Amino acid sequence: MLFARFQHSDRVAQGVIEGGRIFPLEGDFLAEYRRLDEPLPLAEVTLLAPVIPRKILAAAVNYQSHVASGSSVTKSDEAPAIPQLFLKPSSSVIGPDEAILLPEVRRVDAEGDLVVVIGRACRNVAPEQALDYVFGYTCGNDVSARHWQRDDLQWWRAKGSDTFTPLGPVIATEVDAADLRLVTRVNGEEKQSAGTGGLVHDIPHLISFASQAMTLEPGDVIFTGTPGETPTLRDGDIVEVEIEGIGTLRNPVRNA
Repeated sequence: MLFARFQHSDRVAQGVIEGGRIFPLEGDFLAEYRRLDEPLPLAEVTLLAPVIPRKILAAAVNYQSHVASGSSVTKSDEAPAIPQLFLKPSSSVIGPDEAILLPEVRRVDAEGDLVVVIGRACRNVAPEQALDYVFGYTCGNDVSARHWQRDDLQWWRAKGSDTFTPLGPVIATEVDAADLRLVTRVNGEEKQSAGTGGLVHDIPHLISFASQAMTLEPGDVIFTGTPGETPTLRDGDIVEVEIEGIGTLRNPVRNA
């Protein structure tokens, strides 16, 4: 199923997408809900970020191709032996077609990610049970200001500035995320392409590792990492992150 948040006139609601229509929901798709038999054409609604997480975790350097590309800020030629997770604030979340705003810095890159959406609270979960706590998957763009990332001791602004966490367009619940094709394009030109089977630390281990330190709650998300070389964004660009079985997250880029 494909779940979404949307705006129609002044109303913000959740829905299920089927056959070019969206069926509004009563309740919360992360808890209990009922589908209403009053569908709207997708063309008449604005899709929003499908979830506003309380916690956003992101995995750094989780494809060997990202280490090899030179885009990584790590000094090692090897991917980390354990997951290297960092936090991004929920205030940085935007949805499909919302603008990524570039601060006055030398370089801001796009990073296409497969994003895990947690469906049930979990703590100290084993990798073998971790997928039982997943609601679904969405597309994400871990926008990164590189010189802040290199110069600051913490990545709070390099990864957490306003608009630096595009999510969407939907949450897909019936995909096998073990090896999905991920493609990032800028102005229609392919810049990143990889299968999620290339993750250094796979999704069950990311969830398990994170849950050893903090309780993961419904709606929390985990960015699983970005592959290869990351493209630099400029004013006027259109950046797209497409993931097999989920859809395409599209965002224009503007100077702040």
